[in-house]
Amino acid sequence: MSEPAKYISHDDDHIGVGASLAELEDGFVPQASDRARPIPRISIQVFCENGPTADIVRIAAEDRRLAKAHVNVHMGGIEAAVIHYQQNPTPNLIVIESSLPRDHILAELDRLAENCDPGTKVIVIGHVNDITLYRELLKRGVSEYLVEPVTPLDLMEAVSNIYNNPQTEPVGHVYAFIGAKGGVGSSTVCHNTAFALSEALKADVVIADMDLAFGTTALDFNQDPMQGIADALMSPERLDEVLLDRLLTKCSDHLSIFAAPVLLDREYDISVDGCDQVIDVVRQNVPYVAVDLPHAWTGWVKSVLLQADEVVITAVPDLANLRNAKGIIDLLSQSRRNDAKPRLVMNMTNMPKRPEISVKEFEAAVGLKAISVIDFDSETFGQAANNGQMIEELSAKSKAAVAFRDIALAISNRRDVQASKKTSGFAPLLEKLKLKL
Repeated sequence: MSEPAKYISHDDDHIGVGASLAELEDGFVPQASDRARPIPRISIQVFCENGPTADIVRIAAEDRRLAKAHVNVHMGGIEAAVIHYQQNPTPNLIVIESSLPRDHILAELDRLAENCDPGTKVIVIGHVNDITLYRELLKRGVSEYLVEPVTPLDLMEAVSNIYNNPQTEPVGHVYAFIGAKGGVGSSTVCHNTAFALSEALKADVVIADMDLAFGTTALDFNQDPMQGIADALMSPERLDEVLLDRLLTKCSDHLSIFAAPVLLDREYDISVDGCDQVIDVVRQNVPYVAVDLPHAWTGWVKSVLLQADEVVITAVPDLANLRNAKGIIDLLSQSRRNDAKPRLVMNMTNMPKRPEISVKEFEAAVGLKAISVIDFDSETFGQAANNGQMIEELSAKSKAAVAFRDIALAISNRRDVQASKKTSGFAPLLEKLKLKL
């Protein structure tokens, strides 16, 4: 339950967990999708008393973050759990819902402990916000106590806190970039946003170019790598930290690219498992991974979109883009119910002599507000492309450079640190808290 990086408030009546002071100071704005990280391959057995709680557990079990976990739901609460484990081995994690009074819960947990294997973790979902009960549960080795009503995200966060060790480096965030249509500038948005992210946060970022036949990452960064992402995808089981370092091409102090081979003398068959395995290895070694997806619809493209922490859809204001963007947004909204909605970037707007759907009408039709609107600027973008530069390198004060930095801060759920320090009324409070720590 205790996390060194978090401050925990225990007053006489309530239990609460706040955001990290370091996160608050560096401009981090906690979002729902940041609360729970992917959970390893574990077995989870849940014993519920009520149907609605069982439904919540089933929704959580379908989430991308529990994709590797094996979840079973039983009814009967703590009493059923005690009986069940008298004859069956215990899993990695037991989740128990109980509306029993404090003394009865503790007595039943003592009975359950007699049949628990060493190493089994326990989460209790109770109906009473009771600090005394909470402390007694901790004494008995219970990992977490959740108070009804519990959401799927609450449950996933509790499991994530148990199995993602706060003492180790966290699993990196994956941002998937896809165009609503070919030629809308999704790769340009991906590359410039990743560069802006690495410069703004001074954190390591890797761009994974998944358009193996026609990817432009190496061109955009003026690189000519001999090896790249195809070598990893062809033998994903061989990829480790050492091989990853050899295959990556460093473009700046904090940005590296996993370049596409761009060779047409072969066909590239990417398996879903191989793609997932490669991205998992990358995210275990860097805090941010930007995946540049081709405009194609395959099993592995769909898998990357469903498993990513954030999805960025780039579109231009015409009818085909509107139709395709709405289709992608609807799919992701249905399949990722516990995640934030995908991010929409309107690109190449206000092109001279081109009839366009207004941004406002586009947003209303797809049911999503754009996080950035980037005007058509052939001179700036063309010069940057020909030079092998990012927009921020060519013209740091241009509207497009500012837009890409805003996108980077938005998808990483951060705000402009310097601006927030100037305007935030919480700065004096944070300084006082720092002095007390």
